[in-house]
Amino acid sequence: MGRDFRISVSHFSAPTSPRPSQESVNHRPPVTDLSSPLGKIDGLERDELREAAYEVFFTACRSSPGFGGRSALSYYNSSDAGDLSGSGPGSPGKHHGVGMAVTSRVKRALGLKMLKRSPSSRRTNSCGAVLMPSSPTTSGPSSPRFGFTAPHASRMRRPLTSAEIMRQQMKVTEQSDNRLRKTLMRTLVGQMGRRAETIILPLELLRHLKPSEFTDANEYHMWQRRQLKILEAGLLHHPSIPLDKTDAFAAKLREIVDSSEQRAVDTGKNSATMRALCNCVVTLAWRSPDGGSTDVCHWADGFPLNVHIYTALLASIFDTKEETMVLDEVDELIELIKKTWTTLGINRSVHNICFSWVLFEQFVVTGQVEPDLLAASFAMLTEVASDAKKSERDPNYLKMLARILTAMKKWTETRLLDYHENFNRETVGLMENMLPLLFSLTKILEEDVPAYVADHRMENGTDESTGNRVDHYIRSSLSNAFNKMVEDEDVNGALKGGEVQEASDLLIKVARKTEELAVKEKDIFSPVLKKWHPVAAGVGAVTLHTCYGTLLKQFVAGKAPLLNETVVVLQRAGKLEKSLVQLVVEDSVECEDGGKAIVREMLPYEVDTIIQKQMKQWIQERLHKGKDHIVRAKQTETWNPKSKYEPHANSAVELVMFAKEAIDNFFDIPISITESSFHYLVEGLQNIFREYIAFVASCGTKQNYTPTLPPLTRCSRDSKFLKLWKRAACSVGVEDLNQILSGDGSTHPRPTTSRGTQRLYIRLNTLHYLLTQLQSLDKTVSISPKVLPNKTLFSRRKPSSSSSYFDSSLSSLQLACHHVSEVAAYRLIFLDCSSVLYGSLYIGGLGNSRVNPALRVLKQNLTLLCAIVTERAQPAALKEVMRACFEAFLMVLLAGGSNRVFCRMDHPAIEEDFDHLKRLFCTCGEGLIVEDVVDREAEVVQGVVALMAQPTEQLVEDFSSVASEASGIGGVGQKIPMPPTTGKWNRSDPNTILRVLCARKDRAANHFLKKTFQLAKRATGIRLI
Repeated sequence: MGRDFRISVSHFSAPTSPRPSQESVNHRPPVTDLSSPLGKIDGLERDELREAAYEVFFTACRSSPGFGGRSALSYYNSSDAGDLSGSGPGSPGKHHGVGMAVTSRVKRALGLKMLKRSPSSRRTNSCGAVLMPSSPTTSGPSSPRFGFTAPHASRMRRPLTSAEIMRQQMKVTEQSDNRLRKTLMRTLVGQMGRRAETIILPLELLRHLKPSEFTDANEYHMWQRRQLKILEAGLLHHPSIPLDKTDAFAAKLREIVDSSEQRAVDTGKNSATMRALCNCVVTLAWRSPDGGSTDVCHWADGFPLNVHIYTALLASIFDTKEETMVLDEVDELIELIKKTWTTLGINRSVHNICFSWVLFEQFVVTGQVEPDLLAASFAMLTEVASDAKKSERDPNYLKMLARILTAMKKWTETRLLDYHENFNRETVGLMENMLPLLFSLTKILEEDVPAYVADHRMENGTDESTGNRVDHYIRSSLSNAFNKMVEDEDVNGALKGGEVQEASDLLIKVARKTEELAVKEKDIFSPVLKKWHPVAAGVGAVTLHTCYGTLLKQFVAGKAPLLNETVVVLQRAGKLEKSLVQLVVEDSVECEDGGKAIVREMLPYEVDTIIQKQMKQWIQERLHKGKDHIVRAKQTETWNPKSKYEPHANSAVELVMFAKEAIDNFFDIPISITESSFHYLVEGLQNIFREYIAFVASCGTKQNYTPTLPPLTRCSRDSKFLKLWKRAACSVGVEDLNQILSGDGSTHPRPTTSRGTQRLYIRLNTLHYLLTQLQSLDKTVSISPKVLPNKTLFSRRKPSSSSSYFDSSLSSLQLACHHVSEVAAYRLIFLDCSSVLYGSLYIGGLGNSRVNPALRVLKQNLTLLCAIVTERAQPAALKEVMRACFEAFLMVLLAGGSNRVFCRMDHPAIEEDFDHLKRLFCTCGEGLIVEDVVDREAEVVQGVVALMAQPTEQLVEDFSSVASEASGIGGVGQKIPMPPTTGKWNRSDPNTILRVLCARKDRAANHFLKKTFQLAKRATGIRLI
């Protein structure tokens, strides 16, 4: 077992750092997570172990000066501190007075500062305030039996002895010290040369100290209980030599210890219990590993009891007033503490690891304010590393080495895994000291502690190389700092259940604080960490980028797309990303790959892509709402006017409001509008408008109201029955017409416009309302400063097309307006006015059914039309009514059926009626239809009326000519084919001329039709109208 203690100064290379300010110390959280790696000794508290340690120490040092040895104390005053070079602490040559060392070899080796305290501060006064009584029976200052020497009363002060310093450091009372001295005096009578390792100290104390020497029975009981617990721990629980479980002495000792719990054991000379106790303890303590004889008793050298006692002794080197400082007398005290090695089974290797632990523990429990203690612990690890590599290593040493180094590593690593919380600008020097300490601890554990690497990697699953560990610390600490920031701001709560505005405000705030955290990392911690990691700041930036990116994804996934607040958050995230990337680039300049590897870890936020994706999703949601408007309109629209002043459908108002809101919200989004997104929105809105326009225009066609053309027949000469039939038919029509004209008895006829036709007017108003609103919306879009030039948007169209953003919808509206106007006009003329026009005009001859009654009804219907249809829509609507009316007049003349026959003499009356009809439309409204338009539309009708004035022979000739020309027949005698009915009446159309002939009440016409086409005669029956 080694007895030497060495520290190699050359091996110490821990960095030094400035001592933290008091302010930073006051703000440091209390340390509660450093526990003894050796565990607890059952039944023994730390104070009890400390008292036991002092007893072992005093016993081992009893022969040294100041402890009762034969040599008198040496005393030096301040003027006697001469040259001490060449005499190390504890060297056998010459001893200096305690407390007078100019320098300390231990402190110099560990990098610790001298206290430079005045010698008088460690001196006792002449009144003996801290004097140790030397005699167990007297209170005098000395005892010749033990050779104690004290200064004469005339001397005012003297330096404290090592024994006195040790008693004060270990907080042992004078009463306890006196009792210990008495026991040793009684034990060593005649055996002054007896070695300490042969003394079973607790047993001797139990034998020689009586209850009367204590203040009361309880104090004695507690003291006795401690001595028995020490014996139990050293002999039964933690023996240095394995103990057989069936050992009778062990069982008896356990019985005695258990019995002492209730009351004190009788330790008198005649006590059987005491004799049994002595027998058991002596037998168990003097065992040897091989069963042979031994010259050392084993009662306090079992692990971990011996280490607990020894670390309690080592802890005495710290000043009780300034706990972060080591006493200047540390050399002398350690030399004295070494005397306990044989009793406690300690060697140099165990001492080194214990000393490193004690220095480290003191650094922690004093608030981590003295970096020199950390550096000293690191210096001792150099010795520990050397010891750990020895081939012959005790299993208990390896166990202790693993436990202590693991505890130190765990505590240090915990601080480094959250260094943002544990360090600041003033205390970063401590972090700088901890890193090499941690790497040294890890290296020893990995290289010299069996199975550590496998167990640790299985537990953590990480690579333990230095660079990777620092990388792990950076990522862990910044993640913790970021998470704490998020927790303090309750961001997660806002994301889960808060308002969008609240969440976005917090995300923006977190982005700003993240930038501040990155700057803090770069300025304070990265310079320290860069010694072990080439891109420390870059790793920090990547970590923060990932942390914020996770938060951003959560925010984007949980919110409606493209709210303004969302865009602001995304833009702020983009700014943060740029600053973090710039930090990585700057930190990676010196890397071989230029930082490409670390940059690849930064998965881009892709803010622009997300915004565009969100933009598209936002547009899709708006368009979906627009389609919902269409569906709802199709289900509920009744085509009643919204109000008296808004004669259009309410569904159109809702649709326009939706479109305006969508475009306004789109422009309110605080981003630059891209052409693609704007085009996507406009096209989507146009599709919605076109679908709605198609719905409005889905009111059938004019063909639904146009009467079916009757078959072509020829007129025969009048018979008496025919004349009677004409009178009956005429009377029926006139009676019905008179009923319509009389109405409810008023002088003016009532309008015959049906509800269905009026709803068509509302459809027409709705289309014109949409037309006006779309033009206004287009103007709003055009003047918006956020809209890019629309050259590309319109490049797909023909150069001649308009430059409106809603050109497609406007074109659809124009067509729809014309279609609805046409359908409404045909319904009005051929359905609502059928009784006065096509259904009655000229039936039975012109005499009883002229156009004037129909004109009065038409005028009322046109007045109602102008009252319902908006001004903007009236011209087109009236024009379509005029066309329908002219079409009806033509059908009366050309396809009036069997009830209508004409002769050449009817022409003036028909021409006059048509002129009245024309005048109706020219005078309707205030110039809604100009006379030129009426004349142009009337040209076809006038041409047909002109045919009715021609002789039959001329008509036959003209028909034969145009029919032959149309069919391509040119030969004389060839049969003329039946001309097809085109529906486009014209005086040059053979079918039109043929129909004039069919309605001609003339023998020549009758003969031509019978001969040429074998047309049947008209049926003679009364047609009720």
